[in-house]
Amino acid sequence: MSTLITNIAELMTQDAEHRVLKDAAVVIEGERISWIGPSSAAPAADDSVDAGGRALLPGWVDSHTHLIFAGDRTAEFEARMAGESYSAGGIAVTTGATRETGDFDLTRLALGRVAEAVSQGTTYLETKTGYGLDVENEARSARIASTVADEVTYLGAHLVPAGADADAYTDLVCGPMLAAVRPYVSWADVFCEQGAFNEGQSRRVLQACKEAGLGLRVHGNQLGEGPGVQLAVEFGAASVDHVNYLSAADVDALAGSWSGWQGAGNGLAAGGRGTVATCLPACDLSTRQPLAPGRELLDAGVPVALASNCNPGTSYTSSMAFCVTTAVLQMRLSVHEAVRAATYGGALALHREVGNDVDGERAVGSIAVGHRADLHLLNAPSATHLAYRPGIPLTHAVWRAGVRAR
Repeated sequence: MSTLITNIAELMTQDAEHRVLKDAAVVIEGERISWIGPSSAAPAADDSVDAGGRALLPGWVDSHTHLIFAGDRTAEFEARMAGESYSAGGIAVTTGATRETGDFDLTRLALGRVAEAVSQGTTYLETKTGYGLDVENEARSARIASTVADEVTYLGAHLVPAGADADAYTDLVCGPMLAAVRPYVSWADVFCEQGAFNEGQSRRVLQACKEAGLGLRVHGNQLGEGPGVQLAVEFGAASVDHVNYLSAADVDALAGSWSGWQGAGNGLAAGGRGTVATCLPACDLSTRQPLAPGRELLDAGVPVALASNCNPGTSYTSSMAFCVTTAVLQMRLSVHEAVRAATYGGALALHREVGNDVDGERAVGSIAVGHRADLHLLNAPSATHLAYRPGIPLTHAVWRAGVRAR
């Protein structure tokens, strides 16, 4: 079954050439993109959709979420808005509620959050464990996450549970807990921050998870300068997320990690892959932290991703459009840069920016022949309207792996 989408006013491909096409068309065949070009030259297809002069983007790639949870932290949010500072301790409130919720309801809640994200243009997303914090509940969270998300990250190292010895708990994270979650996850993460896991403990977690064959991510430099960025680069982590407080050495380390990276045709790349800096602007606003220095990172040559950090305590939103808008209006990214960070950047942070018909692992986060047909049609003639009309819901239609989801 093939579908032609024609009469596209602006098609922002986010492909290797950063093409923006006018009066364009796209053909979907199965789950893949089979043709891109001018509407006047579009081939015949089994079905057709008139975009009506709207803009078409890749679907959002949300590379950082925490969707497996129950409970509510409204009181914490209200207190923070009244002037209390954010600390990692609030995670324990969600842990208690999550442990008390059965599998059916925990799955139902997560599926609802995924559906909410898809309805706003998100077509590929990662989610983490981290609200179980014991072997049984972390394994349960990982199993449920594997049924609702595209990528699953093990975050047993989210917080040391109350009353537990930090080093003994780190042993658990690196041993029995890791073994229990391993069948369900492809990534591992650690909250390397004051009040969570120190440098030595974070290093142990990263080493154990690397030896277990997992890709690595790091929560780092959210509440102050610390070792998170340097550890992420040292271990070759795919991303370091938050990055609110960066020293010049941190920025240099991130930029240096990409020194051997060379983009090639059709989105493939050769050379050393580095560590993406993932900015979480909705979280920054909710915690009243300084916005991550996205402009400075891009200017230094560091690839940047934008993600929602959807979670109950510090960023209870799945709106990637809100993150894009904030990046443009307050972080000084251009519209094209912000959209790229929320699509191709997220795919890069998940190692999903490459793949086509040749290898069968289709890329996400960009629009190119052979890539997965993840498309986001805006109810606007250009992507600029995302920032020009802040707060206005602009999603008109969504295709996820070639299937219309909205």
